[in-house]
This record gives sequence, structure tokens and C-alpha cells, in this order.
Amino acid sequence: MTKVIVAGFTGAMGDKAVHLVADTAGFELTAVFAPNLTSTNPADFGLAADVQVFQSLAKINTDAEIWIDFTLPSAVYANTKFAIENGISPVIGTTGLTDSQVTELQKLAAGKKLGGIIAPNFGMSAVLLMKFAKEAAQYFPDVEIIEMHHDHKKDAPSGTALSTAKMINEVREPHQQGNPEETETLANVRGGDYHGIHIHSVRLPGYVAHEQVLFGGAGEALTIRQDSFDRGSFMSGVEVALTKVKKINELVVGLENVL
Repeated sequence: MTKVIVAGFTGAMGDKAVHLVADTAGFELTAVFAPNLTSTNPADFGLAADVQVFQSLAKINTDAEIWIDFTLPSAVYANTKFAIENGISPVIGTTGLTDSQVTELQKLAAGKKLGGIIAPNFGMSAVLLMKFAKEAAQYFPDVEIIEMHHDHKKDAPSGTALSTAKMINEVREPHQQGNPEETETLANVRGGDYHGIHIHSVRLPGYVAHEQVLFGGAGEALTIRQDSFDRGSFMSGVEVALTKVKKINELVVGLENVL
């Protein structure tokens, strides 16, 4: 049995991850973590009596082999570093890591020859959207991204949208997009700019996670869109990560890199 700790287990995604581990053959939930808990009694959270409950990163002492993280952007770097330093393979679904932080974590994991996965999105439709968008960008270099999420999301743009832009930028010929004399009569109306690729973030109640990549060409346009209507849809990707992470010896970014 591969032992797993779930960080952020009291959140919506963390709760689903707890149930996924419990329902997946060959894996065992051995510990959970969330800061500022008022109790460390597993029964108070509907957990088995042998599951350790931790409320402080510094107090975690576990024999878990995999760390699943669905916490907060402000906490994910420290959590991931802790996991790697303690020989626990991280499976990170929390967004907010900077490029420099990812590079540092990858070097740390490489030194320990430890496998790990940072996935901006565990939804298979989102993974395929990024893959298809990268392919399309070779033929349609003029592109913008619109991502739409629920109004409780803390970071913008979404990790998926930013990863999409990065993948597109790998193959997109650098060039001036749009009118070079364009002016904004309303500040930031054109959204964020990643190497000339504009990203627009929508935050509204009723949404879960959605993204559109819009390509424009002479006399034609192409739109690639994915919709996640329920957080449970992400669990198929988490399950893939669980089965793959112990078979690699580096920290990879993007679920598509282990499929």
C-alpha cells in the first residue's frame, strides 16, 4: 500500500482527494494537514482512527510517500519544499508558484532523485486544451485567452491559463499582435500580457473552471474551449498522478508530461 497525506483536506478539492485515496486500490490515507484546526481528532472529520491529523507544517511527522496538495497560493511553495525535503513525492494541484520557485523546487527534487508532479489543472479536458492550443499556435500566432472561474478563486490568472500561454509561447513566432497604436481608455481592459498573449480573467458565481483560447487568422478563426462543471472531474487526473509519480525521478510541470 502506498501511503498518502492530503494537505488542504478541509477544502472542496482536498475533501474529494481524501475520498479518492480511500477508494483507490493500492493507496492508503495515512495523514491529513490543514492549518489552524481546532481539533486533531480524526473522528471530528469523519476519518479513520489511524489517520494522523496535523494543524502545523512544523509538526508533521509521517511515513507518507505521496503528498497531495490542494491548499492556497500563499502556502503551496512552503508545502512543496517541505514534502521534497522529507522525501515525500509531491502531487501539487494548488496554483500560485512562480517560475523561480518551480525552478528551485525542481533542483531540490533532482538532488534527491525524487519524482513529483505540479499540475495547473488535473482535468483531462484542460490538459487536452493546452496540448491542442500549442499545436494550433504554430499556424495561428494571433491568440488571446479567456479563463472563467468561480468568484472565490484567489489567484488570477488561473494556473491553467498561464500554463496555456507558456506552452503557446514555446512555438509562437514573436510578433506585434493587434494595433501598434492601441490605447486603453479604461485601464487594464486588454487584460494581462504574457509575451504578447493577452489573458482575461472572469470571476463570477455559478462558474467552476472554464477556458477559451481564441485564434484569429486572415478570414478565419479557431476557438478551443473546455468546461469543468464539477470539481469531481479533476479526480481522474489526480488518480493518474498518483499512479505515475513514484515511477519518475524528477519534478515535472503539467500532467500531460506523464500521460
